[in-house]
Amino acid sequence: MILADKIIRLRKKNGWSQEELAEKMNVSRQAVSKWEGAQTVPDLEKILQLGELFGVTTDYLLKDEIENEEFNGVNNDLLVKRVTMQEANEYIEHRKKASLLLALGVFLCIMSPSALIVLSAATVYYSVSEGVAVLAGLVALLFMVAAAVGIFCYCGFRHAAFSYLNGEFETEYGVVGMVKEKDKQFTPFGIASNIIATCLCIISPVPLIASAFFGNEFAVCVCVAVLLLIVGIAVALFIIGTVRSNSMHRLLKDREFSAEKKKSSEKGGKLSAAYWLIATAVYLATSFIANAWGKTWIIWPIAGVLFPVVYIIGNSVFNKKNK
Repeated sequence: MILADKIIRLRKKNGWSQEELAEKMNVSRQAVSKWEGAQTVPDLEKILQLGELFGVTTDYLLKDEIENEEFNGVNNDLLVKRVTMQEANEYIEHRKKASLLLALGVFLCIMSPSALIVLSAATVYYSVSEGVAVLAGLVALLFMVAAAVGIFCYCGFRHAAFSYLNGEFETEYGVVGMVKEKDKQFTPFGIASNIIATCLCIISPVPLIASAFFGNEFAVCVCVAVLLLIVGIAVALFIIGTVRSNSMHRLLKDREFSAEKKKSSEKGGKLSAAYWLIATAVYLATSFIANAWGKTWIIWPIAGVLFPVVYIIGNSVFNKKNK
């Protein structure tokens, strides 16, 4: 069997098109076509690269008398996962459902202090016991946070089946085209959800501004709860659009899932988690120590305003270190 036939055999065995093999070899599709048509022979460097890529020995590639594949001792199937069409579809559908659950979980986290804020202010203007109000508000907060944590854990367990996508993987022939088509169909919804979410974020301070005309603390706290509701809906829309879009771009390995940006993206996620855990700890500690639950809500808007600044600075620091 000549080299040309061996290249065709190995390429098809791996489920690659000529274009995909050309991309991996950093050559043109015409070059691969000429190799397979026995019109040209790859130079020695390319033959060595082919051997590493297919996991076979150079003797097997160069010696026509060797018909059976001779592997070089590296089991590529163990190192690189090959994603099938079915697996890609299952992953996209899984992340579509997960986007709704994650959006609900984050919405519950954002709304969790609202009952405590409103009930704490109600003790001043209505015949509600301060102890009962704070207890009810805390119970509501903890139940909502617990429900959110349960949702996050459930999504994490379900996502574990696709953990191989966090590492190195390849896609079978046709997967990239299918994912690009789904991404094209999703784009109008993604753009619309981002526009609506952005508009909601812009108008979210309106209830707080309007509270200045009511003249009492209870009305201010109710308006804060409404503000949290608007922000919660906006963030939920962002999450739904982002999670679904990311599922497709992860399979395509572009944008933030390209090899260059993957490390900084992972560090950014850890930074976000640490930031909001610290913000929650500060809110609870301040509220318990000062016993001013009706006022410490201001920590959340401040944390929300500062978060983009902290995130940008953190990412710039990570990028400088990577360079």
